[in-house]
Amino acid sequence: MTASSAVPHHIAVVMDGNGRWATRRFLPRVAGHKQGVESLRRCVTACVDRGVSVLTVFAFSSENWNRPVEEVSGLMQLMVHALAREVPRLCADGVRLHFVGERGGLSAKLASGLLQAEAATAHNTRLVLNVCFNYGGRWDIARAAAQLAARGEALTEASLDRAMALAHVPDPDLLIRTGGEQRLSNFLLWQSAYAELFFSDRLWPEFDEVALDEAIAAYGRRERRFGQTSAQLAVEPRNRQVA
Repeated sequence: MTASSAVPHHIAVVMDGNGRWATRRFLPRVAGHKQGVESLRRCVTACVDRGVSVLTVFAFSSENWNRPVEEVSGLMQLMVHALAREVPRLCADGVRLHFVGERGGLSAKLASGLLQAEAATAHNTRLVLNVCFNYGGRWDIARAAAQLAARGEALTEASLDRAMALAHVPDPDLLIRTGGEQRLSNFLLWQSAYAELFFSDRLWPEFDEVALDEAIAAYGRRERRFGQTSAQLAVEPRNRQVA
């Protein structure tokens, strides 16, 4: 059996379980989201240390607007504060930020903060951190198709791929979901066609470097065939796309 490369080029994460982490401690749900930011910081540092080139995280889905008003408001405020606090650290670590999602429904202050954070980190090259915020996989596909139609371009796999919100990076090799659930929840539906899936029972605030290494080790034991047979891979291994 031909194993995958030891370290995935691109890891995507559904950061699930913040609210449950807080509820189990009799804390407001927003306290779990604050702890989730700490976990994300650890994950970013660990990915840089392990040689991962791209990390994409699901921070806020287009469906999350249906949550209680106080939780949504707390999440928006948390994002504003996190940007102010984390951007200098990300710059020091060589991390480039991309925010992926619909920005029309965001406050002017938050939308401006996203643009400023992207500009401040644009020169960094050690890790690309894609933060999917107000994002949905179906929105991404529909948006790409609409753009092609508006330009009069034919809808093909290649043209859609170029129009997707994550066209600036290769598709994820490994997709991790924490919190014990085993579904994509409208995350990277197009890009995850050949991603290896890893489900962790740990809630996101509990997901640490050891848990990340477990996921990477599991990925390393997978055989990445992309429609070919094991025998074909042994003779002519598939060339990996590089950002």
